[in-house]
Amino acid sequence: MGHGPWRWADRRLRGSLRHPREIPLLVACVAVTVFAVVGAVSRAYSGDPNEPLLLLSLPALVYFVRGQLYARQRVNGVRITEDQFPEAYRMVVEAAAAFRMPQAPEAYVVLGNGVINAYASGHGFRRYVAINSDLFEVGGRLADPDALRFVIGHEVGHIAAGHTSFWRHFGVSVANVIPGVGSSLGRAQEYTADNHAYAFCPEGMQGLRALAVGKYLYPSVDFDDIAARARTDTGFFVLLVNLLSSHPVNTFRFAALADRSRPGRVF
Repeated sequence: MGHGPWRWADRRLRGSLRHPREIPLLVACVAVTVFAVVGAVSRAYSGDPNEPLLLLSLPALVYFVRGQLYARQRVNGVRITEDQFPEAYRMVVEAAAAFRMPQAPEAYVVLGNGVINAYASGHGFRRYVAINSDLFEVGGRLADPDALRFVIGHEVGHIAAGHTSFWRHFGVSVANVIPGVGSSLGRAQEYTADNHAYAFCPEGMQGLRALAVGKYLYPSVDFDDIAARARTDTGFFVLLVNLLSSHPVNTFRFAALADRSRPGRVF
C-alpha cells in the first residue's frame, strides 16, 4: 500500500513489523468505501445526483485536506535540517535507513501549546513527520534523546508501512466516519508503527509515559505498572473507550511493548 518512491524495499522486514490484524482490517475498511462509492454511482445513474455528490467528491476532498495540512506545516513549522536541530535530523535519516526507505521524509517541529503529539502524513509524492514542540522538548531541553528517537522511529514507521499513502487514506475515508470501524484499523496501524519504533530504539519506549502524565512527570512513572493494568483494568466501558479510539488505550499499548511475545490488543 505504499505510494511512489515510498514503497518498501524489503517485504520481509515489512511483514515482520506489521501487526497481524492490520491488513484484514484494511481490506474491510476499503470494502466499506468501495460499497459506498458504488452505491453512490448507482444512485446517480438512477436519477438522483444530489445525494451521492459528496461520496463521489471524496478523492478531491482527501487530496485537498492533505494538501492543506502539508502547507500548514511548511509555513508555520520549523524545518528539521542538518543545520537546524541536527541531532533530530540524524534520527530521521537513521530511521529511514533502518527501515530501508529510499529517502528520508521531511520533518518539522510545530507549536504544541502543551499537547504531547506527533504525526506523519503526506501530499503527492512527499512524506513528512511533524512533532509538537512539547514532545520535541523531551529529547532536547529535557535530555531524553532515546524518547525522541522512539517517537521519530514511530512516525517514520508509519510512512515506511504505507500508512500515509493517498490511496490508503481515500480507501478508508468512509470507514473512518463509522464509529469503531476506521478506528480499529487506526489502532492496528499504531501497533505497527510502535513495532518499527521498538526495532529502531527499544530503550526509548519509556518515553511513552509522557502520554499518560506529560513531559515533566513521566520520569517518575512506572512503565511496567501501567502495562500490568492491561490485565486488571478491563470491562465493557474500557473496551468501548478502546474501540472508539484511533490509538490503543495506554494500558494495552504499554503492555504490547512490555511483552514482545504477542501482538498488541486491537479489540
